[in-house]
Amino acid sequence: MPKIHITTVIHAPLERVFDLSRSITLHKKSMSHMQEDAIYGRTNGLIEQNETVTWQAKHLGKLRQLTTRITEMRKKEYFCDEMVSGDFTFMKHEHHFKEIGNGTVAIDIMEFGTPYGWFGKMFERFYLHRYMTELLRLRNSVIKEYAETEKWRVILD
Repeated sequence: MPKIHITTVIHAPLERVFDLSRSITLHKKSMSHMQEDAIYGRTNGLIEQNETVTWQAKHLGKLRQLTTRITEMRKKEYFCDEMVSGDFTFMKHEHHFKEIGNGTVAIDIMEFGTPYGWFGKMFERFYLHRYMTELLRLRNSVIKEYAETEKWRVILD
């Protein structure tokens, strides 16, 4: 079972980083190269606990859908989204936030599984782990860019 752990230092206030991280609008901007869109559930604004969003995006040459639910949220500290339906056998993405002297540390922990037995395990190991890690890094770089500049006002105001 793949596990991704990414730590990102963002020189911006904790509350801003927390809110940008749960912004459907900003997520769509960060994944526009994948033609990703929120098509059901919460489709814009800030997602809250127990809300779902269905994402549609082109990955690996195919249009795919993934529905996630925010299963837990502690404001300005933590939230977790888990797959309700999609191509994985399961997917859990934890978002942790810690205030530091000059900003915020955002920690992502994602676990997922794939179907297809032995082939799925090889696909995870040799391709999918790196692919998902890069998507998370890209998403975090966009959050960082918006949080550290005045761009955040376009999303949160």
